[in-house]
Amino acid sequence: MEETFADPNIQHPDQETGASPLRTKAEKIAQEAKTKASQLAQTTSEKAGVIAHDASEKAQQIKEAAAEKAGQFREYAGTKAHDIREVASEKGQQFRATAEEQLQHGQIKAREVHADTEEYIRQNPTKSVLVALGVGFIIGLVVRR
Repeated sequence: MEETFADPNIQHPDQETGASPLRTKAEKIAQEAKTKASQLAQTTSEKAGVIAHDASEKAQQIKEAAAEKAGQFREYAGTKAHDIREVASEKGQQFRATAEEQLQHGQIKAREVHADTEEYIRQNPTKSVLVALGVGFIIGLVVRR
């Protein structure tokens, strides 16, 4: 059973006189929607371009800042390396001077000990020979074991 509700004020789209104004209105709304969509797409595209341009500028700024920091670090490292070389050179010279002093002091002491030993042997030849024999005998026993 099919019910129909007929309202005399509402025209059915099948009616020839009512279809044209509704179709015209729908086409107008569709055209406005297309225009709005096109404007929105254009605005979005422009904003995306601006954002991409800003991102590119920021990337370039970051790249330049990184290059500047790398240059500063390189300069700092060079300065520190130079300072370390200078300190190491100074310490090496100090060590060499100290070693030369100690060597000269040791040579002088060795000459003094040698002279004193010769003098002692000349004054006590028998005692020196017996002490040398005793030390040699003990060394021989230790080496033999």
